[in-house]
This record gives sequence, C-alpha cells and structure tokens, in this order.
Amino acid sequence: MKKLQMVDLKSQYEKIKTQIDAAVIDVIQSTAFVNGPEVHNFQKELEAYLGVKHVIPCANGTDALQIAMMGLGLQPGDEVITTDFTFAATVEVIALLRLTPVLVDVDLNNMNISMERIKKAITSKTKAIVPVHLFGRAVNMDALMEVAEEHNLFVIEDNAQGIGGTYTSKKGKQKLGTIGDVGTTSFFPSKNLGCYGDGGAIFTNNDALAHTIRGIVNHGMYERYHHDVVGVNSRLDSVQAAVLRVKLPLLDGYNLKRQEAARTYSNAFTGHKNIVAPHICDTCDCHVFHQYVLRIVDADRDALMAHLQEKQIPCAIYYPIPLHKQKAYADSRYREEDFPITNQLSDEVIALPMHTELEKEQQEFIIQTILEFMN
Repeated sequence: MKKLQMVDLKSQYEKIKTQIDAAVIDVIQSTAFVNGPEVHNFQKELEAYLGVKHVIPCANGTDALQIAMMGLGLQPGDEVITTDFTFAATVEVIALLRLTPVLVDVDLNNMNISMERIKKAITSKTKAIVPVHLFGRAVNMDALMEVAEEHNLFVIEDNAQGIGGTYTSKKGKQKLGTIGDVGTTSFFPSKNLGCYGDGGAIFTNNDALAHTIRGIVNHGMYERYHHDVVGVNSRLDSVQAAVLRVKLPLLDGYNLKRQEAARTYSNAFTGHKNIVAPHICDTCDCHVFHQYVLRIVDADRDALMAHLQEKQIPCAIYYPIPLHKQKAYADSRYREEDFPITNQLSDEVIALPMHTELEKEQQEFIIQTILEFMN
C-alpha cells in the first residue's frame, strides 16, 4: 500500500505533469511573470466557471479577505461578525484593519456559524458578517442573507475551503463565494483548487466594488503612478495562474472524488455510538470536503489520534483552540458560556486523510484501524 498522506499533491501532480510543466515553461519563456496573459486568462475562465461578473486575483486568501473589507469601506471600530470555529486568517484581517471582531458560536450539526448567534450579536455598530464555508460545507446562505438584508449588513463569504461547491438558494443554484456582496478564496496548494505556492481571488457581481478592489490589489493604481485609493501589493503571479488554468477544468472531478471518498468513510462510520460522521448529500453539491472531519463522542479522541499516528495514518485537529481563546484575540467581551459548541468541537473533532488520490485500499486500512480501536 502506498504511504498515506493527508494531502497527496505529488501523486496529483504526476497525473498532470505534462500539462503543468509545459504551462510553467511557457510563462518562464514569455518572462511575463506579473499580470501576464496567464493571469488574465485564468480570471476570465474562473468568472465563467463561477458564473460571477468579476474575479480579481490576488496573492493569497488572507489578502483576499483584507482587500474585500477595504473595498467595502469598513472603518476602524466597525463590528464584523464571524465564526469562532475556523482558521485565524478570518479574524486576523479584521483585527489588522482595526475593525472590531465579534466571534459567535456555531451549529453542532454542521460546524458552521449559527444563525441564532448572529442575530443576538448584531448591534448598531455591526457592519458586516463573514460566513465561512467550513471544511467545504455550505453555510445556510438563504437564512444568512435574510438577516443581512434586514439589518443592512455586508456579507463577505470566506470560501477558502469551498471552491466549486454549489448552494441551492431561493434564486436557484449558485456557486459558493458568489452569493454575498463579495466572496474570497485561497489557492494554497492543499486546497481543492490549489496552485504551487500562494494565491487567492476575490469575487463580486458589484461593478463599482470590483473597480475599487482592482485598484487596491495594485497599490491603489488604475493608471501607472496615479494612486487613487490606498492599496496594497497583492497580485497572483503568472506561474501560479498557469498552474491554476490547468487544474480548473479538473476541479469538478476533484470534488467528485472527494465526495466519493467521504461517502466511503461515512458509510463505514455512520451508526457507531462514539463516531459522528458528516452527512453526505446525494442530490446536491453543497459539501466539497476540503477536510473530512469526524466527531468522537464519549470516547478518547486524543488516544485515537495517537493510535492512528502509531499506525502511520496521518490525522489532524481542525481546530484545537477556539479563536476566542487565542492570546491575540482574547477579549473581555467573550464569555465561555457563549461558546459551548465551539469548545465541544475542539475536544471532539479529528480530520482524516482526504484528497483526490485517496485509494480504496488506503481507505479500507484507515477505516479498519479506527473501528478496531473504537470497538
């Protein structure tokens, strides 16, 4: 059996090596390394794939979130509501812009931001909500958009983990990241659509917002040496765009493989008294399984993790420390009783290997090892 990996990028690369190598060499030979044709072509192709009017590529997913907030004109002191159970980048950019992060708890059944907690957190200073499509599972965007519209709030979708996922809304099927005022994503190598370095993008159907953001990513310039807005230096380089152009047509297939692997896992674990497996939807594409995350209940999660590692099965905890407990984001406003689900999840979750190259033999070994230990 091939050695297990949390993400097997090497095997994925070997299947597309000829196309990738040719695309990268073409960029090197062209010497158009920044804002070259590959970047513009990728932008257009991603717009068509997502069904969105504007894609603005940038240097990474964290920049994408920061630039989106800058483009919306959020000001120091404005409150931005987001989930307590996610990677720190989501709250990091709020703090960097001297906005006020308002962390709220999540729903136990899907680990995404709680609509009821959002409603309770809204004040006169609230200006935006940042839902995170955690692990690739769609947030209930119909409910969230209703809350946002009622209170005149911006919605910034953090879609770093959900690229290619589809949400069936009241308006029909929409790609994740294209439903709110603005969406963002990351092309970090391990993502469902990953490049070979850092990369990110911002999505919007708002023409004026797109124009503002295009200036922000390029030092605030629309014309060389004319700085019309305060900007940053955040551009997707041509080599990464070339890699992404090769992989974009494969994204739906990649996501399908992840969903098939997730179904194999969940069919094996569902019904076990100590394992809560993700629900698999057979009729929609609302979860693209950037991560496959179990909950271990009334059992020793850490002992299971040690056992898997002993058997050379990689695993991880996303996320071991809630954001409200992080030293950088600690705040007297937060009370432990406000985060019962997040605290519970941090003690229960464990992520298993999940990627496009996961083989049946590998999954069977992972499943057997877990069930033998848990029984």
